Amino acid sequence: MLLVRHAHAGSRRQWPGPDAERPLSPQGWAQARALVAVLAPWAVDEVRSSPFLRCTQTLEPLAERLGLTVAGDEELAEGSPPERSARLVRELLGRGTSVLCTHGDVIPDVLARVVGASTPAGAGLPLAKGSIWVLEAGSDRAVAARYLPPPGAPAG
Repeated sequence: MLLVRHAHAGSRRQWPGPDAERPLSPQGWAQARALVAVLAPWAVDEVRSSPFLRCTQTLEPLAERLGLTVAGDEELAEGSPPERSARLVRELLGRGTSVLCTHGDVIPDVLARVVGASTPAGAGLPLAKGSIWVLEAGSDRAVAARYLPPPGAPAG
């Protein structure tokens, strides 16, 4: 499973509309296109996203390249109850390769609940926009998680 933080979407404070409708910035679109080269080789079976526009847009180039549709999941939305997000990830683990796009507040909770990462509330976890967490499946939970920085970003 590949857990992606949405690409750059500009300032929340400067966006005049509802936050759920805040689109990717030009930088974010460049990140979304660059993610295709990183994610497509994984033999992706499905693409799911928070229904927030910036998340679905982050995965649109990948879905187009693979001939898939980005499915919206409320469980991946910003502010979603952590147990719901973790339950979705557990259900999908080991069922092929899924790419899930979500938010910076969801990823630490998923990692804590599904992988057992010991950093509460994301303290110290790398969560750059456009980054990826690769989760390796065990029987009912991920047994390993590896961070990939956004394409083009320095690895350190």
